[in-house]
Amino acid sequence: MRKESDAHRVALVAIPGVRLFELAIAAEVFGVDRHDLVPDWYDFALVASTPSGETISHGITVPAGRGLDALRTADTVIIPASAEAHSGAPAELLLALRAAHARGARIAAICSGSFVLAEAGLLDGRRATTHWMHADELARRYPTVDVDPAVLYVHDGVWTSAGSAAGLDLCLELVRRDHGSAIANEIARRIVIPPHRDGGQAQYIRAAATGVGESAPRRDVYEWARRNLRAVTVAAMAEHLGISTRTLHRRFLEETGRPPQVWLQRLRLQSAAELLESTDLGLAAIARRAGLGTATNLRAQFAAVYGVPPAHYRRTFRPALEPASAGPGRAE
Repeated sequence: MRKESDAHRVALVAIPGVRLFELAIAAEVFGVDRHDLVPDWYDFALVASTPSGETISHGITVPAGRGLDALRTADTVIIPASAEAHSGAPAELLLALRAAHARGARIAAICSGSFVLAEAGLLDGRRATTHWMHADELARRYPTVDVDPAVLYVHDGVWTSAGSAAGLDLCLELVRRDHGSAIANEIARRIVIPPHRDGGQAQYIRAAATGVGESAPRRDVYEWARRNLRAVTVAAMAEHLGISTRTLHRRFLEETGRPPQVWLQRLRLQSAAELLESTDLGLAAIARRAGLGTATNLRAQFAAVYGVPPAHYRRTFRPALEPASAGPGRAE
């Protein structure tokens, strides 16, 4: 029988098409010997999901080893991203995941690994996330999953994270739950990343008016609205297309899933993000150009969608920017 002092067992599963970076994320956090920090550090196992093992990029091979048998005794099971996650996981892996979850193991997925958990039925009726580029597909393929495309990671019975580096945030949060903030922060210092990013922080997604596709009228109003952001309104959009505002509202709901006012506001925020990345304009000037009115309104709306203030976003995506000189329309 296992003793209470035994180390927490973590099984990282190399699935077909696994991405090297996401595989390395969990291995770095849980697989490096850190007994100097915690005497009973994690008992880590990297296992393959098929009897023949898994070959990943750069010629690296994960041997079969214990394989999925490791999931029978694992306390935590982690499924990393995979280029093939969208096309289906091995049936044996799905069975092993269901069994591990049923006996109370902690289950986590990084990036597109969420598709594997969804296929196993572990995300039914739960809130989950994945890389923002795959969020629409996850929601479409698994309509019983409440997909949140904006956050870094989610815990709703199982753990899911956004893409790439957000997997580090998730793994450090698991360490924080197991061993406390001091240990998690020390690991973050050792691998030289910020000690903590809350799961609710937004992914750095373009706040674009997504849903603008190949329809010629929509392409037309999209380009027209971008050229007239300072003054465009929903009524003006309807007039430009030669339809009523009621018809415009219905069409936008059908074709983009959003009312035109929400679509337009996202377009304004996308424009503001682009200006933050590519210019040294102050927030007041950016707000005017994007049709957001004032710097105060820009700060509030931007933080609500992106999860960070505009100044923080600018430092992240334009770190070499010199502080703007004082003057009208330039101060932040």
